[in-house]
Amino acid sequence: MTSTLYSDRITIDPNVCFGKPCVRGMRLRVIDVLDNLAGGASVADLLRDYPYLEAEDIAACLTF
Repeated sequence: MTSTLYSDRITIDPNVCFGKPCVRGMRLRVIDVLDNLAGGASVADLLRDYPYLEAEDIAACLTF
């Protein structure tokens, strides 16, 4: 079930990353964002390292 809080940010496509949840259809998986945060990266770090990422994408990953 998909919540409207993240349904436009998190996509699942069997042709992208083997169907793992990704950020807006890009090849950045939700688990990669969460692993970075768990490893000590800040939101600012992620936004700097992934310039196409938006703060709302990170919030959607956390909600997902």
